[in-house]
Amino acid sequence: MARHLITSAIPYINGIKHLGNLVGSQLPADLYARYQRARGNEVLFLCATDEHGTPAELAAAKAGQPVAEFCADMHATQAKIADGFRLSFDHFGRSSSPQNHALTQHFAGRLADAGLIEEVSEKQVYSNADGRFLPDRYIEGTCPNCGYDGARGDQCENCTKQLDPTDLINPRSAISGSTDLEVRETKHLYLRQSQMRDQLNAWIDSKSDWPILTTSIAKKWLNDGDGLQDRGITRDLAWGVPVKRGAEDWPGMEGKVFYVWFDAPIEYIACAQEWRDAGKGSDWERWWRTDKGADDVRYTQFMGKDNVPFHTLSFPATILGSGEDWKLVDYIKSFNYLNYDGGQFSTSKGRGVFQDQALDILPADYWRWWLLSHVPESSDTEFTWETFQQDVNKDLADVLGNFVSRITKFCRSKFGEEVPSAGTFGPAEEALIADLDRRIAAYQSHMDAIEIRKAAGELRAIWVAGNEYLQSAAPWSTFKTDPDMAAAQVRLGLNLIRLYAVLSAPFIPDAAQTMMTAMQSDDWSWPSDAATALAALPGGHAFTVPDVMFTKITDDQHADWQTRFSGTRD
Repeated sequence: MARHLITSAIPYINGIKHLGNLVGSQLPADLYARYQRARGNEVLFLCATDEHGTPAELAAAKAGQPVAEFCADMHATQAKIADGFRLSFDHFGRSSSPQNHALTQHFAGRLADAGLIEEVSEKQVYSNADGRFLPDRYIEGTCPNCGYDGARGDQCENCTKQLDPTDLINPRSAISGSTDLEVRETKHLYLRQSQMRDQLNAWIDSKSDWPILTTSIAKKWLNDGDGLQDRGITRDLAWGVPVKRGAEDWPGMEGKVFYVWFDAPIEYIACAQEWRDAGKGSDWERWWRTDKGADDVRYTQFMGKDNVPFHTLSFPATILGSGEDWKLVDYIKSFNYLNYDGGQFSTSKGRGVFQDQALDILPADYWRWWLLSHVPESSDTEFTWETFQQDVNKDLADVLGNFVSRITKFCRSKFGEEVPSAGTFGPAEEALIADLDRRIAAYQSHMDAIEIRKAAGELRAIWVAGNEYLQSAAPWSTFKTDPDMAAAQVRLGLNLIRLYAVLSAPFIPDAAQTMMTAMQSDDWSWPSDAATALAALPGGHAFTVPDVMFTKITDDQHADWQTRFSGTRD
């Protein structure tokens, strides 16, 4: 039994996220976690809310709540939404937890002891209109590299170049829009990433199986221009992890907090401590400490491409620089962007489908199937209502749902609500079994390699194979001349439903449970071969006819949703 540690990029706390955020990290991570559990492996799947920084303060102020109260409420909201999408986290933690505070301060102390933290007197942008220092991401202006007018003070989203606020042309406050900015002197701590450039380069070079998207972004940050730069890890804010050197105060750093991008990845580790402290598990160190048993753990991270630099460089620099025996990531699965209906999702404009809205209009499996089968692996993907309606209706309703309905209703009408015993398989059935053996092997191979779109395509093909067999065998016709052969065909079809439930569960868990319940089975064992799997339900085994599994999306619904989600969010 293999052991898999799985984390997805942790969602920020300042609001409900859109579908692009879901498909860029949490949903693919859940797919992989469910698959590994189904294969009998031990899994620890962790996620959390990212709760520190200026956006949390501003969102709380807008909501008229103290920031701690706002974060607690939003954590509960995001946890509820995650449950609605059937995200199977072993623990959904919080970066504001006491565990993460202590661990972040611990890492800072270790890095300081190793000479990898430097105190720097620097000049930062202060907004007179806002009465505060502006964090890098809350300064906007024109990128000096590509000319993009919406570049932030930490990074240009258009060309991905790392920036300092003073690099921007015509800077302005992203909070108030004010250009009444001035530069003031303040002192901060910097992580000396540049000292670890060669070590990080060698580590990334050792990951020959990583996606090109992941390694290309990491290498760009390492080698373009002046190479990897030291990075500020503290901010002049009130909300965050107080700056300490381990458990000791840090002279000169009073009133400052660690930068959210320093403490947020550390929450992956702290989340395991929270999991233990919540009574959900016991020995968290066997997942995270290589000197405590984590050397045999396979650690996989899932994230959007905008998060890659921090997970390939800054977080590994923190772990390596500590000099302690922490588990480093083995594989980073990164994704491009999901765009929306001819443009981009926009949180500020409410353009696109947000996760709470998606669950209000359709069950989770509709979204899970479409998003995972169109996951933006090799390039950006666009969500349109046309393709969503078309694919849901065809794949889920016409192929999978129709198969389950036809075979169960026919069996009930001719043989009653139990698996028929008569008849033996013929050449058509043996051919289908051989085809399924090949397809299941291909499906497993794609899932093992986290090739999600290919896996979805193979799963769809497995569903189609059953439909094509049923159409060709036509037990409703066979029954007229050879009832025993028809019985064998129906028995195979009913066993296909159980097999479909097992194979489909990582993608569409609710529908899988519906199929398994209808077959009155709790045998979720992964198929060793198709012939064995298709004999799991013997003659005489009872079943029920399920309700319609998937209702088709109508043209009127399509038109209504396209209008409703095109602009302003209430």
